[in-house]
Amino acid sequence: MELTFYKYQGTGNDFVIIDNRQNVFFKNDTKLVARLCDRKYGIGADGLILLENHNALDFNMVYYNADGNESSMCGNGGRCIVHFAAFLGLINGKTKFEAIDGLHTAEILNGEVSLQMANVTEISNNQNFSFLNTGSPHHVQMVTDIDNFGVFSEGKKIRNSIYGNEGSNVNFVEQERNDVFKVRTYERGVEDETLSCGTGVTAVALAMFATGKTTAKEVTLKTPGGLLKVSFNPTENGYNNVMLTGPATQVFKGTITI
Repeated sequence: MELTFYKYQGTGNDFVIIDNRQNVFFKNDTKLVARLCDRKYGIGADGLILLENHNALDFNMVYYNADGNESSMCGNGGRCIVHFAAFLGLINGKTKFEAIDGLHTAEILNGEVSLQMANVTEISNNQNFSFLNTGSPHHVQMVTDIDNFGVFSEGKKIRNSIYGNEGSNVNFVEQERNDVFKVRTYERGVEDETLSCGTGVTAVALAMFATGKTTAKEVTLKTPGGLLKVSFNPTENGYNNVMLTGPATQVFKGTITI
């Protein structure tokens, strides 16, 4: 059987996206998902996304990590699927869709996708790190000399030793200016550093505000894959109107035998 797919990337965070409105994909085949995401034996990606019909909204987003398991929310993947929906003609600039963490709105402006993320009501600030959930769980930790920091080894250790079997994504952060931070992320499910993580930079922006590292309500995050912006509205109950903004690019279309 031949499967049509589209390859997307958002600041280097790359995805296989499939139009599954006709239910053509074997959703419970974790080995197939993992093979498609494999960079040597498949297409190669940090994750796989299905665009599906929704009975009330523009579409439904289903996201799988590169290990083949369905996962929590992916911010860069969310921005990429919005671009894909526009490419398919399902939306015109603005959209409402559903993902595993609930309803999302998004808008395409000047070639970038601005995606509304889930509200955050709780941030746990510890002596050396913060922990919060921005649709996916994130550990946020300040470091020095981030360009030479051992993200893979330290991220893997933290992911497994602190957070158990479920694990957490691990973000390392270095501040450049009041509203500019460099970020590198170890992602669970990929089990490696990725060039960018949308829910990760969202977590970093909120954690930096919550711990007094910044007074800005719009923060620029410099990832190895490019620049992302996060804006938010602090309230007595946490943070709402959390927006993740950045580029989303269709790289190529192809078919693969499965």
